[in-house]
Amino acid sequence: MDKFEIEQLTKLVIASMQAEQKRGDGFLVPVGVSNRHIHLSQVDVETLFGAGHQLTKKKELMGGQFASNECCTIVGLKLRAIENVRVLGPARKSTQVEISSTDARKLGINVPVRESGDIAGSGACKLVGPAGEVEIEIGVIAAKRHIHMTPADAEAAGVKDKEIVAVKVACGNGRDLILGDTVIRVSE
Repeated sequence: MDKFEIEQLTKLVIASMQAEQKRGDGFLVPVGVSNRHIHLSQVDVETLFGAGHQLTKKKELMGGQFASNECCTIVGLKLRAIENVRVLGPARKSTQVEISSTDARKLGINVPVRESGDIAGSGACKLVGPAGEVEIEIGVIAAKRHIHMTPADAEAAGVKDKEIVAVKVACGNGRDLILGDTVIRVSE
């Protein structure tokens, strides 16, 4: 998805949520569209940004994660690149790059649609930062649609962790959406 498509989808989802709130029926789920981003191991943070570097917080996200001030360039197999891709923190055990299928085609990377963290057999790329470069042999995926829920919200909605659901986005303008194969991810 390009930036325009993401903005349009976000507007449709927000309008649908507002319409649902007015009716007062159904279970409302806040929706966010996640753009391309990078999760780095601490070793790769230091390779890309310098010895001893720690990611710095730009904006708080859900679940203890944050958008950092740090960005990298993703270089694909076609030697095409996408610059200024946001790094999310905190540092993880393994480096992972999440891009759209459109980004993957541009970069020449074959990426599977996967849940975050499921990187076995996934795509490869190079990451370039201000202090160095890292070759990622596996770890590039297109993130599978998912809904983050607390245990209380999951119980109220009648769903369980890892359950697959369809999400109806009622736009009210003749362009309603049903997003299938959406994974429920339950955690505090």
